[in-house]
Amino acid sequence: MDIFEKCGNFTAAKEVMARGFYPYFNTIESAQDPEVIANGKPMIMIGSNDYLGLTTHPRLKRAAARALKKYGTGCTGSRFLNGTFDIHEELEAKLAEFERREAALFFTTGFLTNVGTIAGLVGKEDVVITDKLDHASIIDGCRLSFGETKRFRHNNMEDLERTLESIEPTRGKLIVVDGVFSTEGDIANLPEIVRLGRKYGARIMVDDAHAIGVLGKGGRGTAEHFGLQDEVDIIMGTCSKSLASIGGFIVASEKVVHYLKHHSRALIFSASPPPTSVAAVLEALKIIDEEPERREQLWKNTRKMKKGFQEMGYDTGASETPIIPLLVGDDMKAFIMRKILFENGIFANPFVSPAVPVGRAIIRTSYMATHTDEQLDRVLDVFEKVGKQLRIIPGRKYPRRKKPRTLRARMRMGRMVMREEIRKRFKSWMEKIYGLRQ
Repeated sequence: MDIFEKCGNFTAAKEVMARGFYPYFNTIESAQDPEVIANGKPMIMIGSNDYLGLTTHPRLKRAAARALKKYGTGCTGSRFLNGTFDIHEELEAKLAEFERREAALFFTTGFLTNVGTIAGLVGKEDVVITDKLDHASIIDGCRLSFGETKRFRHNNMEDLERTLESIEPTRGKLIVVDGVFSTEGDIANLPEIVRLGRKYGARIMVDDAHAIGVLGKGGRGTAEHFGLQDEVDIIMGTCSKSLASIGGFIVASEKVVHYLKHHSRALIFSASPPPTSVAAVLEALKIIDEEPERREQLWKNTRKMKKGFQEMGYDTGASETPIIPLLVGDDMKAFIMRKILFENGIFANPFVSPAVPVGRAIIRTSYMATHTDEQLDRVLDVFEKVGKQLRIIPGRKYPRRKKPRTLRARMRMGRMVMREEIRKRFKSWMEKIYGLRQ
């Protein structure tokens, strides 16, 4: 059998494309501002993770330009060999200082950070315990480790305790959770996780990809938000969101960082992050310290949008952050809604099963400090119109039809619904990406 046979047989995505519902890999032709040009059209962007709006900040651009002039375009090797520049070490020192920890370790991407940290730490006699809604990079880190993985129901502390009770006391234990869950927008119950970790002798790692720059008085993330910075063993962060660049890092004790420097394959065998990206992160950290008003504006925008959606009748789930999911229900309805939003100049992202439970499809929205009231009002207006049109939120009652639909109406309805076999093939593809999340 030809290993490429599956490639030719994979037709689900192209069939969805042909029907005009495919929501992925849209081409953006501008910077990640609150307004972008996508597929040639101006759009209000509410699908970005640039929470503080720093990706186009002049200071970050100048810092990257200076690094480009000094170091060139790349490092041509791994951190382990010839790819550690003085600017990498400067950033690690700044990250450790920012998070008030002994040491930091910088990776090429956030995904590699989780994979390299978990797989590097968890040995064959160890157990890693994860929330069922943890990010895919955590799942893959567990897969690549030699240890056992146990999962507990989302933010369910009773289930976490049952899981911890089932593990022999002599085994090493690492609890890994998202600080802010990237789809749901809710926050991990860190106080209880810390309490249970202490009780059962488990170490704790928090993925703060969506919390750095967002949560806590100084933007240091979930642990600062709860006043538990000294109680979390490893904090992981990415640089592709509030830090407006690329890369990932952990902060921890010096001995943990030293160990991972010599045992994390994702670090040792990956090319080093380019100096331009590193310089941008350094400058972003300075701005987070110097301009707390950005975070205040982000939360002002978040409160405005959550209040607006809830007043319309949208279900925003358990969201507590600038990630605000809007429950749509049916997968197909989520695709239709996303298409209509796009046609009305709103860039948002649909999440369907198995990324979310069946019947719980959402439109995921997220906000920036740099969104204007005018832009946000426009978003609310469009969502109200589309939500009523699709009967997701309360709207006027439509009169019962007295006559059968015309042929043209039936054809129009047909174009808005995918054939069941296409939906099944599309779902099968999605399950390969998200299947372990449920």
